[in-house]
Amino acid sequence: MTAPLPKYDVFQAIADPTRRKLMELLSGEELSVTALSSHFPITRTAVSKHLRVLQEAGLVRERKAGRETRYSLQAAPLLELKRWLGFYEQYWDNKLAALQRLVESE
Repeated sequence: MTAPLPKYDVFQAIADPTRRKLMELLSGEELSVTALSSHFPITRTAVSKHLRVLQEAGLVRERKAGRETRYSLQAAPLLELKRWLGFYEQYWDNKLAALQRLVESE
C-alpha cells in the first residue's frame, strides 16, 4: 500500500505571505505558537492553522516539549521548488544577457 499524498504541496504552502514569514521565523530556531503569534496581527488559532498547512507540506515539524508544542523548519521539501525555479532560470539568464548586450551596444 502506498502512503497517502500530502494534503498541501510546497507551492500551496508558500503561496501565503503569513506562511512564508513563519518559515523565516523558524529558520533560525524552534518556536512555540505563542512566540510565533507575537509577530502577527492574527490569533494564535490562525497561526496554528498556517502551521498545520506547512506541516502537511512537510515544511514544518512539531515537537512536544512539556506542555507546549514547538515548531521547526524542515527545508528539504524546498528542493522541489528550487528545481522548478531552476528550469526557468535559463530564460532569465537569456533575457539579462540580451539586456546587457543592448545596453553595452548603445
